[in-house]
Amino acid sequence: MTVRSMTGYARVRKPTSDGEVVVTIKSVNHRGLDLHFHLAPELDPFEPALRSLVKERVKRGHLQIQVSFLRAGGCIRAALNRPLLEAYLHAFEQARAEFNLDSRPDLNAALRVPDMFRAETVDLDADFEQMLCQVMDEALETLNAFRAREGREIAAELKTRSAAVRRQAAEMEQIRGQATAAFQRRLKQRLGELLRGAGADPQRLAQEAALLAERSDISEELARLKTHAAELEELLKAGGEVGKKLDFLLQEMNRESNTVLSKTSGLAEIGLKITELALAAKAEIDKIREQALNLE
Repeated sequence: MTVRSMTGYARVRKPTSDGEVVVTIKSVNHRGLDLHFHLAPELDPFEPALRSLVKERVKRGHLQIQVSFLRAGGCIRAALNRPLLEAYLHAFEQARAEFNLDSRPDLNAALRVPDMFRAETVDLDADFEQMLCQVMDEALETLNAFRAREGREIAAELKTRSAAVRRQAAEMEQIRGQATAAFQRRLKQRLGELLRGAGADPQRLAQEAALLAERSDISEELARLKTHAAELEELLKAGGEVGKKLDFLLQEMNRESNTVLSKTSGLAEIGLKITELALAAKAEIDKIREQALNLE
């Protein structure tokens, strides 16, 4: 399966013996599947079938779906709305009598009243519903092709940024080996300031440095960061509905990078190098998150 964006557009026109069916679909981002149908009143009975079809083909997104049926001229007959005309004439007579007016109703004016004519149309049957579903299916095919094309472009960018995160994590792993010596120097300096030259037990100093290094070790965070980045790339490769899974992975990747930053503060030059790489990784993760929001 391919990765699909939630943004797309499709418009399909289908001529029939009775007229022309037009289906237009616009799709944008949404947390779930949000369908909004705009149908002519005579097409309302077919909405459940159309809605079911859309749910089979689209999993996430806010969809505006407009379906219209433009009837051929020979399929429409105008019928006089007799109850409305009678009400109009009755009201006219009441007003004429009440105000003692010398006037007669104007038929041309009466026929221009909204809804004075009603269109009598041929009933739409099961065959029409089948044809309508075929047009909708074609529109969904076009929509998904649009979404898949955009999804491939987004996936390519996400893979590139994920690979950058893995490289940055690998660089941080190479640098962290120098951290123990930095911890020892830092601890010796602090103890020296506290003891004011009284001296310190080298063995004790080594133990404290090792403990501090253990508390500030970032090997597990870096390993998980690389693992999550690899999982992200595998999800994109597998395709399908990946948006929500990516969101979870990106939360974990962001958490690991934040932990790395908190553990490596105050390590002078070595800490600055790791901080720069961790910040760069966070920037890539944020950019991945922005684009991942567009994926189904």
